[in-house]
Amino acid sequence: MSTEEAIQKELEELREKINYYNDLYYQQSISEISDYEFDMLLEKLIALEKKYPQFRTPDSPTQRVGGTITKVFETVEHRYPMLSLANSYSKEDLVDFDKRVAKLLGSETYDYICELKFDGVAISLTYENGQLSQAVTRGDGMRGDNITANARTIRTIPLRLKKNMEFPALFEVRGEVLMAKKEFQRINLEREDIGETPLANPRNATSGTLKMQDSTVVSQRRLNCFLYGMLGENLPIQSHQEALEKLNQIGFNISPTYRKCKDITEVLDYINEWETKRETLPVETDGIVIKVNSYGQQDRLGATAKSPRWAISYKYKAESAQTLLKDVIFQVGRTGSVTPVALLKPVQLAGTTVKRASLHNANEIKRLNIRIGDQVYVEKGGEIIPKVTGVNLDLRKEDSVPFEFITNCPECGTLLERKPGEANHYCPNQNNCPPQIKGRIEHFIQRRAMNIDSLGEKTIEQLFKNQLVKTPADLYKLNFDQVFQLEGFKQQSTNKLLKGISDSKKMPFENVLFAIGIRYVGRTVAEKLARQFKNIDNLAKASFLELTAVPEIGERIAWSVNNFFESEDNKHYIEELKKAGLNFEIEEKEEIRKSNKLEGSTFLVSGVFQSYSRDGIKEAITENGGKVLSSISSKLNFLIAGDKMGPAKKVKAEKLGVKIISEEQFTEMINR
Repeated sequence: MSTEEAIQKELEELREKINYYNDLYYQQSISEISDYEFDMLLEKLIALEKKYPQFRTPDSPTQRVGGTITKVFETVEHRYPMLSLANSYSKEDLVDFDKRVAKLLGSETYDYICELKFDGVAISLTYENGQLSQAVTRGDGMRGDNITANARTIRTIPLRLKKNMEFPALFEVRGEVLMAKKEFQRINLEREDIGETPLANPRNATSGTLKMQDSTVVSQRRLNCFLYGMLGENLPIQSHQEALEKLNQIGFNISPTYRKCKDITEVLDYINEWETKRETLPVETDGIVIKVNSYGQQDRLGATAKSPRWAISYKYKAESAQTLLKDVIFQVGRTGSVTPVALLKPVQLAGTTVKRASLHNANEIKRLNIRIGDQVYVEKGGEIIPKVTGVNLDLRKEDSVPFEFITNCPECGTLLERKPGEANHYCPNQNNCPPQIKGRIEHFIQRRAMNIDSLGEKTIEQLFKNQLVKTPADLYKLNFDQVFQLEGFKQQSTNKLLKGISDSKKMPFENVLFAIGIRYVGRTVAEKLARQFKNIDNLAKASFLELTAVPEIGERIAWSVNNFFESEDNKHYIEELKKAGLNFEIEEKEEIRKSNKLEGSTFLVSGVFQSYSRDGIKEAITENGGKVLSSISSKLNFLIAGDKMGPAKKVKAEKLGVKIISEEQFTEMINR
């Protein structure tokens, strides 16, 4: 092969790799490699094409800004291109950037605006006569997806601007849609409840949410949006700082973390300040955006085909470590999903000792070309658990053997199945595979289900090992002698466990429905089904059409419910639980009104209280005629502030003129 042919081949392989990662990132919301690794691949391609321009192709990833366009949503042309920013991972690059700005502006003085770079999805919002008319994703920078219906569900995106404010008849706002860490954790808890693989990180979760077809599901994800840019003809602003202030003034959600910096030294100080401070924020950030403040100077500095010359992005490196891959084990979940886990030589990463890391599935193992005995790179940056991101091939042993994914269940030996279009392998032996049996019992007893807190994982292991329990229904057949014989149990602990099991019979129908473990039926779905069908018999008889007619119940859930009740094993399981005395009918509660003292008033409850639980204080509001809201808006009258209330809520409430009251003041209101 000639030198030219080798160069062409290298360029083709690089383009193929970058297009593959682009497709995963933009279309499937999957990040198989870190941002840094992706940027290095792109930089390598740019350098090679610059050196050998004769081999540059019109469809090269270097000739476009980002990913490709999905066919699911309407494609929209951007009025103003959404250029990507040049990325930097070193402070030396920022100093060089500052020198270029100084050279291009000559003797002019200039300053910068520094903003946190939130790890989300870029969005463009168009407002006509004060109303939101269109929301579009960045797409490839020239065209994006019309996601207006989904954007309307995001509460921090105003649908109509304040009437008493001055704003242009037509203008565009740029921002970042993101998901709070707390919300991300809540969604993953629900996914684990219904037997699904947890989402990798908040950014991927946000991207996937914005591409959902059902906007009602999007609204449940509680996305947030920070706005940071304003575009239009003859705008009454001369700088980026003025734009942020104007956006804030007319009702947009602006992060208060931005700062004006007079020179590059102050920019570096800002970067150093937020390197660790950003970990305290409720949302994920991955860097800092630095922009020349003056719009006039931005125009004079101009842009390349792909990025502006007046701005740069500084990215904090996700902490990475190299260590030995000792082995790969396979874990079987409650639903039979088989997950490979890397066993590592212990290594320090992000302040913790890491011994295990996720390998996700067979596709990921194949992509990494991972082998036992390899030196692997482990990264932790926004993910739930550390993940293996690559292999140091220079240190690979010559006698290493390619890794083969298992074909049989590691627990029961059953041949694994892999459904078309799914990445995961499953063990179909749900009634006899030990981890699936124990997983269902652990799910059944959890606090949000039957709440048997005196029963833990070790006790379940003993009960299963001694063949005392094979289904959750068997818990209600246990007697004193059977429990007393278990290791670590004495009279008091035995009585406590039996009492906990007995007390669980009082749990309401929605808890029982969630506890029995129908796939895709999480706690929220269980509540909706319980309210709609009133009892288990009605639910069991419900047709596919009757189920999908319930608000927010999709085809997948309906199919799963029908499939569950068609199983003879499950019918027997439900009959056993009925015999045990569990509640399979909803208890209709009559609303008790103590007074009308709070009628016409709306309340939001936040923080920890001395005399009330969170649910207790909400109940007191409704009992006295008030209404409980779920977020701060202009419709809110009172914010009841307890201990540990987040400062962001206080700031927003004050900005909207919402009255903030204490627990004591609320008690005075209802006792008057």
